[in-house]
Parts: sequence; structure tokens; C-alpha cells
Amino acid sequence: MTATAHSIIRNAPAPFDAEVSLDYEGRLLRRKRLSCEGGDFMVDLPEVTSLDDGDAFQLSDGRQVVVRAAPEPVLVIRGNLPRLAWHIGNRHTPCRIEADRLVIRQDHVLEAMLHQLGAEICRKDLPFRPEGGAYGHGRTFGHDHGPHEHGHPHGAGEAPHGAHSHAHDPA
Repeated sequence: MTATAHSIIRNAPAPFDAEVSLDYEGRLLRRKRLSCEGGDFMVDLPEVTSLDDGDAFQLSDGRQVVVRAAPEPVLVIRGNLPRLAWHIGNRHTPCRIEADRLVIRQDHVLEAMLHQLGAEICRKDLPFRPEGGAYGHGRTFGHDHGPHEHGHPHGAGEAPHGAHSHAHDPA
């Protein structure tokens, strides 16, 4: 019988019985079979959950499996950080904000835009741990760059689906 995780321990204290490495997309889940050095286990959470590096799955057999942010392709951005961060945020793109750099997932459209804005960009493979939502936790959900369905309504006079301008008020 495979052990099942029905709950998460946030910022769990060591020691751990095993470790599972997940990229940013993989750290958003509700129900999924995962593998680690301790064997396979099933995740069956009550709702879709965003996991952070250091959270742990509490398994039905008593084991704890810690979540580690896996390295993935990112863009490390330097330059006029307030201006560059505003443009990244205006596109609803998850971003890691540090004192001397911004880090986003690789995206050729954003990379071209940032180059035009004078950014210095370096491609790397790093664990991606963006800033949380407005209250410091949770996720921000980005837009793709084509016609799409998304979670915020358009008001009167705004562009219809597929013609979203991203011209949000910066104030």
C-alpha cells in the first residue's frame, strides 16, 4: 500500500525521512503521485495548494517528505530594478525581488522586452522562489502572450478577451 499525504507542514522542522524536488509548476498541486528516494507516495490534499521550499508532506505512514525547489531555467535581471520590476509586474509575472537583481522564469517575450528597456540579462538554472501574493503568501498567476482565459473580469471600455492590453495603472 502506498502512503498518502493529506496535509502539509509549513516551513517544517528537520529531520525529514525523504526529500522531493519540484519546480515552480510542480509545487502547485492537489492530487498527484510523487517519487522520492524513499519511494512513491500519493498526494491527496483537500484543495489546490502552493508549496514552498521547506514545506513537508505528512504521510499516512508517519514519514515526513520535505519539498525542495528544483533548479529550472530562469532569467537573472540587473539594471534599473524599480522600472524593470514595474514592467514585469504589469504583466502579472511571478518574480523574485532581491536587492541587486530580479529573477523570473525564462520567457522569450519578456526577455526581448527587458532587453529593449536596457536590462542586463543572464540565463541560469536556479530554484525559482518568487515573491508571494499581496499579503506575502500564495501565488501570483501570470498571463501568457496570446488569446487566453484568465481570472480577472474586464470592466466597461476595457479590451475583450484576446485583446488584453496590459496597460494597467501603475499607481
